[in-house]
Amino acid sequence: MTVLKMLIRIVPAAVALLALAGCATTKISSSWKDPAYHGHPNRIMVIGMTKQVTNRRVFEDEFVRLIKAAGTDAIASYTVLSGKLDTDHTGITAAMKRQGADAVLITRLLEIKTENIYVPGTVDALPMRYESWSYHYRFGYDMMYSPGYMAEERYAVVETSLYDTTDDRLLWSAKSRTELKGADHQQIKSIVKALVSSMTEEQILKPLQ
Repeated sequence: MTVLKMLIRIVPAAVALLALAGCATTKISSSWKDPAYHGHPNRIMVIGMTKQVTNRRVFEDEFVRLIKAAGTDAIASYTVLSGKLDTDHTGITAAMKRQGADAVLITRLLEIKTENIYVPGTVDALPMRYESWSYHYRFGYDMMYSPGYMAEERYAVVETSLYDTTDDRLLWSAKSRTELKGADHQQIKSIVKALVSSMTEEQILKPLQ
């Protein structure tokens, strides 16, 4: 699948990416790397597929910051593609070439899931006030019991793919799962940190010199 076809397919589904509400935790649920690819991109254009301009900018900026910190040059797409990403595919391709990007990283929200989980009860020692030390000594602590309960856990499943812009070849792809806790910027940092760490571990990004 070409980069442009990928953009056409995912734009309609890219609603509210990272417009999520805590201290978010992200886990990589699966990843794939082209076994025939042994190189490293020199410059990556980052595209965050979201209709929310602010989140797109924060997301792309954070990705660029961490990719550069890992030793690879990167550019946020919003700095050269300010409009909608589904309106000018020729312009997108031209921007990649003009900026010297030999790879493009595209991220989209796949779905938001809700799971019912059981939180077990707890038994804690409860200090009590006694009339004398002897009563305290003999009876020690009473116990406080908190019953278990059902709770909802919401999380976002995000797909991130890296393409070679010279031949539209998929080089690497991963799915991540992020708990919907905390502010948007916390979730963005959690997602980007996990993905860049995965790319580094799988030697997609070139090592620091």
